[in-house]
Amino acid sequence: MSRVTIKEIARRCGVSQGAVSYALNNQPGVSEATRARVLKVAAEMEWVPNRAARQLSAARSETFGLVLARSAQTLIEEPYFMGFVGGVESVLAEKSFALALQVVADLDAEVATYRKWAAERRVDGVIVVDLRVADPRIPVLRKLGLPAVLVGDPALADGMPCVWTDGAAAMTAALDHVESLGHRVVARIAGPPEFGDVWIRDQAYDVAARRLALTAMVHHTDYSATQGADATRDVLAAIPRPTAIIYDNDLMAVAGLAVIQALGLRIPDDITLVAWDDSPLCRITHPTLTALSHNVVGYGAEVMHRLLDVLAGAPPQAHLYSTPLLLIRESSAPR
Repeated sequence: MSRVTIKEIARRCGVSQGAVSYALNNQPGVSEATRARVLKVAAEMEWVPNRAARQLSAARSETFGLVLARSAQTLIEEPYFMGFVGGVESVLAEKSFALALQVVADLDAEVATYRKWAAERRVDGVIVVDLRVADPRIPVLRKLGLPAVLVGDPALADGMPCVWTDGAAAMTAALDHVESLGHRVVARIAGPPEFGDVWIRDQAYDVAARRLALTAMVHHTDYSATQGADATRDVLAAIPRPTAIIYDNDLMAVAGLAVIQALGLRIPDDITLVAWDDSPLCRITHPTLTALSHNVVGYGAEVMHRLLDVLAGAPPQAHLYSTPLLLIRESSAPR
């Protein structure tokens, strides 16, 4: 079946092709009556826009980029990124835009991808995740002139547009919670120390632990279930043994739960557990997991909206999306 053209719509409506173009693209230059008639005829003829022609006329690719410098295995296992990408896609789908998703080995490969995309004009803008302290990607993006929104705290964004959740406040709430239950020895199974959000949580954890006079330990991991389980075994062998453990993601919390139960310890009678992100994993375990909850799908959607704002000329701004909310479930109990 051949594509319906603007010329055919114009002939059916008895107007010029220019008038049809104005009407279909919601531009001034035609009366409301003409616009309504053109849209009605276009719908009846099952007209769809010619994506290639629209891209050429607008000098835009209508594609946005997201590069993930993570192992494929971690991405398969961890619910966070699927929710985040789902939120991004929900915004793009409304506009029939596309997402270019690239998984790479490290930051050097990520930067090379940005250079390639910019040189080939493959994307209109990018979403940058897993910010680092003094992130080397930021000066590259500025030099390339590639529009970007960074996902992370303003302290890491160096003045670039960013969307963030208040990880420091959430970590403080988690430690206040376990201390209120009488726990005095606490462990945290954390993400990679080079990640900026982990660095911010590290600082908040240290400040809160000293304020509450807790004995606190931290084990950094790559966010995977395997390293989460190994770190759990390590902290349980410590003397004194922690009676509460905070995990930087829900995948590691579920892995740690299995380790604790296999060792014959009871949750929450022997150990209280708190997880980050609160995916459905936290609600289907036995016992269910206390979690720092935020809307990951909504977070991805908000980031994409802000990137579209940047392309529309909005000045660089930092947008606080949320502070994760502590949801107390069955894995919490007094010491």
